[in-house]
Amino acid sequence: MTGHSAIDDRFDRRELLLHLGDILAALNCLNDANEPGAAVAHLVQKHASLQDFAFLKALAPTMTVAEFSTHVGRSFFLWPSELLAAELNRDALASAVQRNLFDGNPEGWNAYAGYLRKKVNWFGTGLSNHSKDAPAEPLRDVPNEVGPVDAPAKVVPAAEVNARDEKRGWPWPGPRSTS
Repeated sequence: MTGHSAIDDRFDRRELLLHLGDILAALNCLNDANEPGAAVAHLVQKHASLQDFAFLKALAPTMTVAEFSTHVGRSFFLWPSELLAAELNRDALASAVQRNLFDGNPEGWNAYAGYLRKKVNWFGTGLSNHSKDAPAEPLRDVPNEVGPVDAPAKVVPAAEVNARDEKRGWPWPGPRSTS
């Protein structure tokens, strides 16, 4: 996260959260077609409701709706917690998608990452196009990584603990003066 301000991350996090919503909306539309064995590419051509999801064109042409559903779950299940973490782990967000949704499809990955970089310019920039045989670090290990040693524990004042109804810090803005 070097060289980027927290305000930049706030907007990037928002864009990625909106993209996650688009992924889920596309999955919903694909499931509504009720053809789990059909290729996503075929359904995109067949249904106008899927045309708006440009990222679907980056998928392997043979990927079925059932495969897409499985891969989406594996690719994005950690995004909500990662996007709400104090320190944004950019590589974990991108590598999970690359590894699960675009394994063996480097052209698709490049198209997808390029699509997302229009909104989040760093997405996937530190990743290589690994092959299916390349060892991948398991995503589940990411939350167990040790943070920086010099990061002190935050002491929360009693007044803040008692103000549980107020949202403080990212992603919510600070309290505004009403006077």
